[in-house]
Amino acid sequence: MPSASYDSARQIYADLGVDVESALTRAGDLPISLHCWQGDDVGGFENLGAAASGGGIAAIGNYPGKARTPKELRQDIEQALALLPGAHRLNLHASYAETGGNSVERNALTPHHFQGWIDWCRAQKIGLDFNPTFFAHRLADDGWTLSHADPKIRQFWIEHGIACRKIGAEMGRQLGSPTVTNVWIPDGSKDIPADRKAPRERLEQSLDAIFKDAIEPALHLDAVESKLFGLGSESYVVGSHEFYLGYAITRQKIYCLDAGHFHPTESIADKVSSILQFVPRLLLHVSRGVRWDSDHVVILDDATRALMDELVRGNFLDRVHLGMDFFDASINRIAAWVIGARATRQAFLLALLQPNDRLRRLEREGDLTARLAVIEEAKTLPFHAVWTEFCQRHDVPSGLAWLDEVKRYENQVLSLRK
Repeated sequence: MPSASYDSARQIYADLGVDVESALTRAGDLPISLHCWQGDDVGGFENLGAAASGGGIAAIGNYPGKARTPKELRQDIEQALALLPGAHRLNLHASYAETGGNSVERNALTPHHFQGWIDWCRAQKIGLDFNPTFFAHRLADDGWTLSHADPKIRQFWIEHGIACRKIGAEMGRQLGSPTVTNVWIPDGSKDIPADRKAPRERLEQSLDAIFKDAIEPALHLDAVESKLFGLGSESYVVGSHEFYLGYAITRQKIYCLDAGHFHPTESIADKVSSILQFVPRLLLHVSRGVRWDSDHVVILDDATRALMDELVRGNFLDRVHLGMDFFDASINRIAAWVIGARATRQAFLLALLQPNDRLRRLEREGDLTARLAVIEEAKTLPFHAVWTEFCQRHDVPSGLAWLDEVKRYENQVLSLRK
């Protein structure tokens, strides 16, 4: 039964023209794809017990209890999901293949190597998204993959991309929900390159080869992801924003905007309405950039709120896929999932609770004074009571009660991992 504080909050929002019950329903329907790589520091399971090459990816910290096997990682994700309200999916990298102890090259991966993940997602009643892994491999040690000058190495990665599209399609077929398979590569130069053109020409050709065969959209959707710079590609990134935006528009692919892949003072919220004029859909990786590092745990900050505001105000929810992308090994890894995903859901609910119809009307009437006044007034409305009600309806802890569950799990499970 709703609390008195919720009833009071609902009336206060109603006075501004906001239907709280409708907002609660919509807030739970948008799936957030949890990234598997937060649970094991982007290690993967191709070569259990072996150190992987970095390829521009690094998780900072050494908090005890990280997942060491697929079983442990799935167990940890289950614990996180139990503390998260709303719909979710799982976002999986190809390096999390289960090969049964056999050495399987990435260009030889098949759906069989991910059947354990598919079966687990079916049991959890969630969808599955996928990513080719163009890093942490001997053929990516120099930081180049799909734009590599060596045609043999380039062909290997093309074959990996093709294999991953087939795997993604099979995931979508078995789970009855289209898999978004997202291509991100680390290719670039630490220092000033002499030739910026040729690698981009090679990347365009490689992507065309990967995407050559059409796949039914009901099973699988293609996405491409840009980045401003990365470790080892500080001066030049082949797959820049401009490159992939042009590619996505001309090939009508999903374009992935990662909140941490742009300048720290640059918000991706303003890009949403512009890009969706020209591409069919967007994939949004919700992350948090701090100075040069792009993968901090998401919090309820202005950037996250602005992004969710834009999705709601632009009525873009049916054209957007939402996923988390960060990895922090300095804190409890399950807590990182929960903090990030709950903050994202809170930002979405807050966006739904804005008096958007009233704001649009004021804007049309040219009453910019009232528009600003209403925006500011909405910031102090009793959101906490609504969020608490939302959590209770989804049978997850509200407030900081979830942290007690994480600590219990840490004491009983994580602390036993050596």
